[in-house]
Amino acid sequence: MPASPVLADALAPTTTPGMAAIVIRDLRAEPELVAGVRVINTTDRVRPGDRWHLGSDGKAMTATLIARLVEAGALAWDTPLSRMLPDLADGMQPQYRDVTLPDLLSHRAGLPENIVDEQVFTRFYTDTAPPRAQRLRYITACLKDPPIGPARAASHYSNTGPIIAGVIAERVANQSFEELIAAQVFAPLGMSSVTFVQAGGPGEPHGHVDGRDANRPQDINPPIIVPAGGMRMSMRDWSRFCIDHLAGARGAGRLLKPDTYRFLHAPQWVSDTGTGWALGWGVNPHPMNLRGPALTHSGSDGNWMALVCLFPDTGNGVIVAANAAESMKGDDATKSALKALAPTVAEPLPAQPAH
Repeated sequence: MPASPVLADALAPTTTPGMAAIVIRDLRAEPELVAGVRVINTTDRVRPGDRWHLGSDGKAMTATLIARLVEAGALAWDTPLSRMLPDLADGMQPQYRDVTLPDLLSHRAGLPENIVDEQVFTRFYTDTAPPRAQRLRYITACLKDPPIGPARAASHYSNTGPIIAGVIAERVANQSFEELIAAQVFAPLGMSSVTFVQAGGPGEPHGHVDGRDANRPQDINPPIIVPAGGMRMSMRDWSRFCIDHLAGARGAGRLLKPDTYRFLHAPQWVSDTGTGWALGWGVNPHPMNLRGPALTHSGSDGNWMALVCLFPDTGNGVIVAANAAESMKGDDATKSALKALAPTVAEPLPAQPAH
């Protein structure tokens, strides 16, 4: 397949090996765009259907799973953490005891971004216990970390919040997070390419870091991180999830009730600039100086980069992924591609009169 000129132009000034994108227009995915190579210093071209690591773009998927469990009556949005994890209540910081699922999923629990003691995180690279047991031990340690801000005040971005929500889901369903989200979110939408193995295999794009293939054991995150962003999938499958949320904003989503989509998309906190955090989504009134509002997010494990920008009012959007991150200017490449493609699905803001 010929390389997309838009993506090729975005890749050209960077060292990022490859990229893919899909434009969504009126709830329909257009043909996938691709450019570049799967692995650096090879001629193995990126192909439509390849799988890409989405990093924290998976947080919206975790929030959707939690919403499914709330609608089923297995969880409630207003239950305090001390009641959802009663055996951990005595050991957690007092502030965390009354935080709720929306707090965890919108970065408003006051939790640090990751566990403070990096040595604890490192131990999970060699842990052979099932991921469900590892995650429980991990959050037990995380909940002892002092908060970095008050709960339900300004958002403080945290990977720990979605991981805690994932453990809560595992407990009420008595299934691993991986099994649960596959059954509750991916299967109903026909998302058959999803894997929780974060490194690309033979005949797939590989992540890259520091100018090389990210193929060393500690290049990727351990499985504890999956609820915060450990899914890899085709762009077509990612578009299926995004289209469901766009349709949900119109009252026609397949996974959730209309009110639940509205709740997931509503900002829990808004900054002075008008941007903020909803449940698993960022919200932006005017992304890239385009007419919004938009649901946005970026994701990276340090080896990949993925960006999403959805416009619920029009049913349009753009998703972009690359097989390198900031250290190889993957962030520049994906941002350049997004800035080139988003104006094709969203109107620019009116020019401000000169004073």
